[in-house]
Amino acid sequence: MEPLILNHPLALHKLSFIRDRKTCGLLFRQLVEELGLILAVESTRTLATESVAVETPLERTQGRRLLPLDPVLVPVLRAGLGLLPAFLQLMPTAKVGHLGLYRDHDTLVPVPYYRNFPPLLEERTVFVLDPMLATGGSASEAVRQLKAAGAKKLSLVAVIASPEGMKRMAEDHPDVQVVVAALDRELNEKGYILPGLGDAGDRIFGTN
Repeated sequence: MEPLILNHPLALHKLSFIRDRKTCGLLFRQLVEELGLILAVESTRTLATESVAVETPLERTQGRRLLPLDPVLVPVLRAGLGLLPAFLQLMPTAKVGHLGLYRDHDTLVPVPYYRNFPPLLEERTVFVLDPMLATGGSASEAVRQLKAAGAKKLSLVAVIASPEGMKRMAEDHPDVQVVVAALDRELNEKGYILPGLGDAGDRIFGTN
C-alpha cells in the first residue's frame, strides 16, 4: 500500500516550529496536537460510512455516518500519547488501546513491556499512533502485536519518517496504510532521524 505523505501548507508550517530546537515544551506539545488534527483528518479518509435518514428544519434528506462499531486508537507509549488528543477530538467515541515499547539503544530492537487492547479488534479500524518512524522496528512490532490480537485493518500515523522506516514497514506490513507529515533524509548511526526533531517523547514530556 502506498504511503501518504502530507503536502499541506499548515502541516509544513507547524512542522518547521516542531523541528526548531528553540521551541519550548509547551509549544511543542501544542503544535504536535495541531499537526495531529491534520494527520487525523487525512488518515481517516477511508473510514466506512453508512446512509442514514436526517430530518433537517426544512425536509427529510440522506446523510452519512460512521459505522456503529467505533475505531480504535493505539498510541505507542509514550510518545504516541502526544497524538492521541487530536484523534479523540475528531473521534470522541473511539476506543483507546495502549502498547508499551521501548527501543534498546544498543541493539535498536523494540522491547514490549505493556499491552492493553479493546475487544473486537478484528471488526474495527485501528490507528497506531507514533510520532517517529525511525528504524521501523517499533512500528513493525506494534502492528505485529495488533495483528496477533486480531486486527485486520490498520493504519500507522507518524509525524516524521525515515526512508529506512518506510522500507521496513513496506516489507513487513505491505497491507498497512502509513500516513506521515514528512519523509526525512536518513537515519544517523544511532538510529535517529535526520534532520528530524530530536526525541519526540523527551520533548513532549520535558525529560530531555
